[in-house]
Amino acid sequence: MQTTYLKINPADSVVVCLSPKKKGDLISVNGQQITINQDTPAGHKVLIKDVAEGEDIIKYGYPIGHAMTALKAGDWVNEKNLKTNLSGTLEYTYTPITEQLTYTHQNRTFNGYVRKNGDVGIRNEIWIVPTVGCVNGIAEKLVAKLKQEVSGGVDNIYAWHHNYGCSQLSEDHENTRKVLRDICLHPNAGAVLVLSLGCENNQPEDFMAMLGDYDKDRIKLLVTQRVDDEIEAGMQILRQLYDIASNDKRTEVPVSKLRVGLKCGGSDGFSGITANPLVGEFSDWLVAQGGTSVLTEVPEMFGTETILMNRCTSRELFDKTVSMVNNFKNYFLSHGEPVGENPSPGNKAGGISTLEDKALGCTQKCGKAPVNGVMEYGDRLENSGLNLLSAPGNDLVASTALASCGCHLVLFTTGRGTPFGTFVPTMKIATNPDLASRKQNWIDFSAGQLIEGRTMQEIVPEFIDKVLAVASGEPAKNEINDYREISIFKNGVTL
Repeated sequence: MQTTYLKINPADSVVVCLSPKKKGDLISVNGQQITINQDTPAGHKVLIKDVAEGEDIIKYGYPIGHAMTALKAGDWVNEKNLKTNLSGTLEYTYTPITEQLTYTHQNRTFNGYVRKNGDVGIRNEIWIVPTVGCVNGIAEKLVAKLKQEVSGGVDNIYAWHHNYGCSQLSEDHENTRKVLRDICLHPNAGAVLVLSLGCENNQPEDFMAMLGDYDKDRIKLLVTQRVDDEIEAGMQILRQLYDIASNDKRTEVPVSKLRVGLKCGGSDGFSGITANPLVGEFSDWLVAQGGTSVLTEVPEMFGTETILMNRCTSRELFDKTVSMVNNFKNYFLSHGEPVGENPSPGNKAGGISTLEDKALGCTQKCGKAPVNGVMEYGDRLENSGLNLLSAPGNDLVASTALASCGCHLVLFTTGRGTPFGTFVPTMKIATNPDLASRKQNWIDFSAGQLIEGRTMQEIVPEFIDKVLAVASGEPAKNEINDYREISIFKNGVTL
C-alpha cells in the first residue's frame, strides 16, 4: 500500500501529507497512532508531537520556525501558527564539511556549437541587444524583417528588450552594462547586433570596450543616431551576420562543457521532496563529469546558509558567501523590509509556511557537491563545479542572472507552474503529478513520479537524458511556446 505521508528526516516533528487528509483520519508514525485534527491539503505539514508555544518545529532535520502557540500532535502546521526565526545579519564560523558523492565519470557527450574561443553553445541564434530601452522598437522591427527574409539556417532570432541603459546611477547602471555584456558574449548566440541610440548613458563605444577580445566578425555595433535609415543599416549588418551563423554546425562535445543554472519558483510542499532533490542529483552528476552548476536566489538561502558556507572549498569562498548573504540581508533591511517574509501566497497555499521551510527545500537543488566558486551579480563563470551567484529570488531576474553568468540552460522546478523562459532554454520540472498532467504545455519533466511509486534511482538517468537532449537541440517547452525575455536587477533611483 502506497504511503500517504512522508517523514523526511528522523529528527522531524512534522510529516508532509502526500495526499489530502480529512479531520479524524488516522496516520501511524513510528508505531504511534495520530489523529488528524483539521482538514489538511496535500503538500502541507502535520505535527507528530505536541509542541509548546515558542518551541522550534523541525523539518528536513532543521528548525523551520517556532510555534506561535501551543500545538498538538495531529495539528495542521501553516503560516498561521508557525513563525520564522530569522531576523538580521549574523556572524558565522567556518566549519568545513565534505559530503560523500556517489557519481562517477561516464564519458557522456552532447551536440553543441564550438565557438572560436573554445566555448560551446547549445543554441545557434542571432540576437539583437539594445544598449538602451529607447531602441527596443527598432530591434523588434529588425527581428521581424530578418525572419521574413530568411528561413532556417539558425535556431532562432531574438531581440532582448529591456527598459534600462540610461537614467540610472552607479551600481544599477553597471548591473545593466554587465548583463548586456554577458548576453553579447554568450555562446548560445551565433551572432549579435548591438543596437545603440547614441546619446544614452550606456555609451556605445565604452560598452563595446567592455566586451574585451570579442569575435568582431560575429558581434557588430549599430548607432542609430548616426545613420539616415536605421532599418536598412541594421538589415545590412544582420544579413552579414546571418550568412556567418547559418553555416555553423553541431558537433559532439564532452558533457564537462555544460553549464546549468538551478532555479525554483511557484514552489509547493513537494518541492523539497521531489523536484529539488532530483535536480540536486543531476547537479552532483554534472559536477562529477567536470561540468558546472550554479545556484542563486540568495534570499532563499536564508536559514540554510551555513550548510552552503561549510561546503566552501576554501576560507576565501566562505568569506565571499558570508558577504553575499549578509549584503542581501542588509539590502532588505535598508529598505525597511524584514529578511524572513519571503514565501509568496502561492508558496503558502502549496504548503510552505516560512522562509526556512522554503530555503531548506530550495537549496536541495545543488545536491551535496562542494562550493567551488562564488560570484557577484553580473559576473561571468570562471570555475567549474558548483558555484553560488548573488541574485534575488524573483523568477525572471534570477533566471536572467543565471543565463548571464554563462549557463547554457536553466533547470526550473515548480509546484504551482509557470510558463516563462529567459534568453536560454528554461526547462520546467514539476514537483507533483497533477501539475505535470494539467500543464503539459509548460512542463518538460515530472518529478512527481517520485510520489507515485518510482524511485530516484530509476528517474535520474531519464532526467539526465532529457537535459542532454535539450542541450543537443530538443526545444524546451518555453521555446516551443516562444516565451522568452530578460529582466535586469534594479535597486536605486531612476533619473
